[in-house]
Amino acid sequence: MSDEREERPERDEDAEAAERLEAVLQAVEAGDAASLEALMEPLHAADIADLLEQIGSADRQALLKLWHAGIDGEILSEIDDSIREEVIEALPDEVVAEAVRELETDDVVDILEDLDEPAQERILEALEDADRVAVEQALSYPEYSAGRLMQREVVVAPEHWTVGEAIDYLRRAERLPDQFYHVILVDPRMKPVGYVTLGRVLSSARKVALRDITEDSFRTVEATDEEADVAYIFNQYHMISCPVVDADGRLVGVITIDDAMIVLDEEHEEDMLRMAGVHDESSLSDRVIEAAKGRAVWLGVNLLTAILASLVIDMFADTIGAMVALAVLMPIVASMGGNAGTQSMTVAVRSLATRDLTPRNAARVIRREIAVGALNGLLFGVVMAAVAAFWFGVPMLGLVIGLAMVLTLVSAALSGILIPMALERFGIDPALASGPFVTTVTDVVGFFAFLGLASVMLL
Repeated sequence: MSDEREERPERDEDAEAAERLEAVLQAVEAGDAASLEALMEPLHAADIADLLEQIGSADRQALLKLWHAGIDGEILSEIDDSIREEVIEALPDEVVAEAVRELETDDVVDILEDLDEPAQERILEALEDADRVAVEQALSYPEYSAGRLMQREVVVAPEHWTVGEAIDYLRRAERLPDQFYHVILVDPRMKPVGYVTLGRVLSSARKVALRDITEDSFRTVEATDEEADVAYIFNQYHMISCPVVDADGRLVGVITIDDAMIVLDEEHEEDMLRMAGVHDESSLSDRVIEAAKGRAVWLGVNLLTAILASLVIDMFADTIGAMVALAVLMPIVASMGGNAGTQSMTVAVRSLATRDLTPRNAARVIRREIAVGALNGLLFGVVMAAVAAFWFGVPMLGLVIGLAMVLTLVSAALSGILIPMALERFGIDPALASGPFVTTVTDVVGFFAFLGLASVMLL
């Protein structure tokens, strides 16, 4: 009963979302701006972005024409990259201008970097001079770097200030970032030397020196550092913000935890898509041609590896012809090997991404995977040996498939861990390229072991 109670709110929420979407489409079709406003106004920016992503291009254009005034900066930053440019082009210039003025520089950069040059110029022209310079400087950093991820709005205090001086400064400031967690302390050369959490500032006496209540977690990253490395630092050291410095160590911005977590989420999503042989920027909004092109490359690689496995089968054509039962049992061996290899590969790719799998512990991990493969091979080998012997009435056939199962699952576990490690060693993304190679190894070894043993032991 408790499971039913937990599932019911989720189903109710899904039904409510479906009803709301239908009502929105009806209002758009009827050209009823008042009803559309009443439906959209209570929604969170993320929910509005989801709604725009779920409907077709024609409905989206009609909705934006009827309700363009409701689009703000937060909604633009939430919209998926695949349709953001379409949305921006559908909006009047004054709406786009007002929307981007509301955003921090990191959010503006996030929007701009996926647009073509004319769309970028349109947004840059809408910014105030200082903001435009900050955004253009951020865009000058390499793609996927800390400089692209950071926001330029930073709360800074001289290292010799007291808590009272910091509080007075914060109260007098005309404009503060929408979200900030630390007051960053800098020396006279604008080099960060520490930071203090807002909680410590508010809970300390006014006469306390800021340098006496700095956090032990303080560290900096360079603007040219990879954003994936920055996200790893946030996750590893439980940080909530991190100052960004230039090549001379001077403060140029700050990265906050919300941006770092977005990078982590994107990295996880990217790994999942790449392991399936899908382009890492694929989405449900892609056109048919784009989706087909993104998947065709690795389907082609899979075709070549499948041909290789077929050549192994062809080597034992006479053996299969002499005993048809082998053809019946072959898919079982291949399927078990493929699944076991995928399991090991998934663990390896994820461990490499989180840096839990390193050259130091590689030997131990490899031994563990071999042991896991052998144990599962013995377990399922015994099961299949009994099934095959009973099914076809040939006890020796059961022994053949049992031994083949052990060899296949051990090789699958070994290839699932070694191939991603080798690819990373050669600078190739293991999430992108491991799948076809692991599948090839498991198929070739599985077929060769099963049919080879059958040729020796049965014929």
